[in-house]
Amino acid sequence: MSGIVVVYELDKPKAARASSGTQGGEEQSVRKVHAAPAAPGMSSSTGPRTFCGKDTFAMRTASWRPAEHPGAPWYSPQYASVVCPDCDAVIET
Repeated sequence: MSGIVVVYELDKPKAARASSGTQGGEEQSVRKVHAAPAAPGMSSSTGPRTFCGKDTFAMRTASWRPAEHPGAPWYSPQYASVVCPDCDAVIET
C-alpha cells in the first residue's frame, strides 16, 4: 500500500467556538475519506484524482499512512463510517 495516499473531502467550514465562548477560527469536519495514487516519485503527494475520480485539489492529505500500519485498513479506523465505497472497492480488488 505504499503507493496510496489518504485524503479527506471536507465539509464547508463551520464557525468554531474558542474556550472563552467567543468565535474562534474555522473548523472543518471530514465528509468522506478517499484514497488516491501517490504522485510519480512522491510517496506523500497525491495524483490529481482519487481512485473514485474526484479531484484531489481541494482535499486535505491525511496524516494516516497505510504503509505504516501493516494489516490495518488503508484508512484510519476513526473514519470507517465515512470511507468512500468506490475508493474502498478499487483498493480491495
